[in-house]
Amino acid sequence: MKINTKIVFTLSSIFLAILGISLSFFPQELANYFGFPSESSIFLQLTGALYFGFAMVNWMVKGSTIGGIYNRPIAIGNFSHFIIGALALLKYLPQHFDKIPLLILAAIYAVFAVIFSLIVFTHPLQKS
Repeated sequence: MKINTKIVFTLSSIFLAILGISLSFFPQELANYFGFPSESSIFLQLTGALYFGFAMVNWMVKGSTIGGIYNRPIAIGNFSHFIIGALALLKYLPQHFDKIPLLILAAIYAVFAVIFSLIVFTHPLQKS
């Protein structure tokens, strides 16, 4: 199965940039929506900076050969982020099933986790 990594990295960078910008510019609104204390807004802004930085890394490497041994640190970083994030969200969801944005976020994380696992564990030049 040949994965078009340019599309995957473009989509993941757009997704992460949207999260990063949202967390950076609307931390208090998001803290209120999710029931976090207002003091947590600084941590949400810092998390937004991390997301945005990760989005920029993905955007910069989208045209490179990625998978197997090629650009392995980038692929492993994305795989780790999305699999850990998906597992954390899936663990959190049963108690907060009424939060539709969390369901959507968990689904997106799970899809990216599967895609990045395929990128990490398959050779990009392998014939299907």
